[in-house]
Amino acid sequence: MGRGKFKGKPTGRRNFSTVEEMAAGTSTRPRTFRKEEAEYNEKENEETEESEEESEEETEDDSKRKGTEGVIKIENPNLVKSKNVKAKEVDLGKTTELSRREREELEKQKAHERYMRLQEQGKTEQARKDLERLALIRQQRAEAAKKREEERAAKEQKKTEARK
Repeated sequence: MGRGKFKGKPTGRRNFSTVEEMAAGTSTRPRTFRKEEAEYNEKENEETEESEEESEEETEDDSKRKGTEGVIKIENPNLVKSKNVKAKEVDLGKTTELSRREREELEKQKAHERYMRLQEQGKTEQARKDLERLALIRQQRAEAAKKREEERAAKEQKKTEARK
């Protein structure tokens, strides 16, 4: 049938055994693999008998490590081990310390709020300049409004004089 460009060889097929087959001993693994697995288990049993004298923590660490890490024991002073805390044991009264960046961010926000309050009250230099500019603009607008009123009044007088 249509398998694509390349046809698979009959030796290249993979057969995975299920948990039930492995428990029943009817898995389709080759016999040589079973022998190797049995030898490996025997070696592990011998190693566990020898290492029973060591503490449980060391054997757990050795089994987790890869390569030469199990042979060479190195303590990293910079390694921070995570401490799992249960929800029941959490102390709600304890305050957490903020990091430097968080502290600086909070200080920056507080300084900005303080500056805006002073700005609204007109106590900052920028606020004073803005108020002076605003007063000048109001004065100019008032003068322009007076001029317009005078011009309107002058036009009306001319119209009334022209009609007479």
